[in-house]
Amino acid sequence: MIEIKNVHKNYGRKQVLNGVSFTIPKGEITSLIGINGSGKTTILNHIMNLLPMTSGEILVDGEKHSPALYEKVAFIPDAAIMLPEMKIEEAMNFMATFYDSWNQERADEMLVFFRLNKEDKISALSKGNVAKVNLLLGLALDVDYVLMDEPFSGIDIFTREQIAEVFTSYLVEGKGVLITTHEIKEIEFIVDRVVLLDDGIVLREFNVEDVRASEGKSIIDIMRDVYQPYSDDLIERQPSRLRKSGGLNNEEIY
Repeated sequence: MIEIKNVHKNYGRKQVLNGVSFTIPKGEITSLIGINGSGKTTILNHIMNLLPMTSGEILVDGEKHSPALYEKVAFIPDAAIMLPEMKIEEAMNFMATFYDSWNQERADEMLVFFRLNKEDKISALSKGNVAKVNLLLGLALDVDYVLMDEPFSGIDIFTREQIAEVFTSYLVEGKGVLITTHEIKEIEFIVDRVVLLDDGIVLREFNVEDVRASEGKSIIDIMRDVYQPYSDDLIERQPSRLRKSGGLNNEEIY
């Protein structure tokens, strides 16, 4: 289990995270959801020790960060992670050189599954295929945890569906997965737990199936319950001409 404990992050006087605490259990897919600037990517960077915390603690299987962490946790960002002049095959070879946990057989399977040509250069790929390459490079590692930053962002519907298939496959079985995303419809039926953030604070953490059973609500329903007061407050602060025209809608807030 990854434990995020009372994490704070300040940039000068700006507070990005204000006592964030939640867990990422093995064998479950957790989605971290929040409006832009709520601190989602900052949390991922803290887990990977790519960014220092102001205060707080993050434990991976009960241990503080060490170089061994990189053999237990894979981080899949939302942008190309390899040099643009690299071919896909060269990117795979790079990963095999630096990570003992690299699984070449799985990488080859994903190359076929995603219909990628290993001779293609990263710079020649569409955004959707860059996302597929990132997933390949991350999920071909034999790790216990996978962190994904906006895996569905800015890609076409068919690529999103193909990527969504990954989350119901053996590729994430038994792993603790954390996804940040705005594409709620894509993750509605594949995630186990949701953590809702706003202004660097966890507003609500819940099990998706439990909420469906006890409250009869979807993830989007709970988001409306949590974020609607925020939306209403924003609309109230708009000029009267915007309020008359309907102001902001929920999609813009989410």
